[in-house]
Amino acid sequence: MKSSPTSNQSLLDQEAIAAWIFLAPAAVLMAIFVLWPIAYLFYLSFTQGNFTISGVYWVGLKNYWRLLVSPDFWQVMGNTLYFTIATVIPSLIIPLILAVLLDQALALRGILRTAYFIPSITSLVAVGLGWRWLFQTDGPINAFLSSLGFDPIPWLSSTVWAMPVLILLSIWKQLGFNMVVFLAGLQAIPINRYEAAELDGANFFQKFWHVTLPGLRPTLVFATVTTVIFTLRSFEQVYVITGGGPLNSTNLLVYYIYDQAFSQFDFGYAAAAATILLIVALILVYIQLQVFESENNP
Repeated sequence: MKSSPTSNQSLLDQEAIAAWIFLAPAAVLMAIFVLWPIAYLFYLSFTQGNFTISGVYWVGLKNYWRLLVSPDFWQVMGNTLYFTIATVIPSLIIPLILAVLLDQALALRGILRTAYFIPSITSLVAVGLGWRWLFQTDGPINAFLSSLGFDPIPWLSSTVWAMPVLILLSIWKQLGFNMVVFLAGLQAIPINRYEAAELDGANFFQKFWHVTLPGLRPTLVFATVTTVIFTLRSFEQVYVITGGGPLNSTNLLVYYIYDQAFSQFDFGYAAAAATILLIVALILVYIQLQVFESENNP
């Protein structure tokens, strides 16, 4: 006996109601802790003042104009661009090489995977304190260089060397996560592709170039986007190690937003800078979704 269209529609309505009931708690939490803060951030970017008795008042696009004409903001953007490029590229290449090597039948493979992953779950504040000790003028790094006959380098007080210290720390911190992501992507590549390449006489590097890299394309996009976002939101290492100095040379966008909001109490200006950061992150996520969609719907 066939069910009537009316009964089918009623069943679908009941399932939709049940779905909304189960989704409601998560939707409410998302609205409170994600959507409302974003909306309030956007509102604050058009205001000036602080959370005192004087309150805030509407200034329109003034904060965005101040960003456009601020030399400090453009220096921070240049620092952030330099930091991002110098961090992201090694943070993709090195974990990819490690993942390909650890995907082979090597001795102690499990121990090596764990060892490389540990930095990604270590507190960045604790690591930052350790790196500040390592790279201080009379620290172990300079002691080692002195033993080799080199002059000590003022790592953290030099406008040239302070940023590379932060970059090196960020690369080290991101290696383990990206390595695990690439290992998961390698497991998803069908083994028959490698077998076919071997039958055609391909060597290790040819298989890597013509089989591994094309098979890892969605994984590479995901790792690139997440690494760029991780890099753009870098704060702890700047706060702990350099404080944005010397001479503003390591001041990154998130630290600049923090300083403007909680040191200068210029919340509207800080909100405008944070809105720009949010837009950049959303653009990156959109690019990732477009690539995934093109992969799933060739």
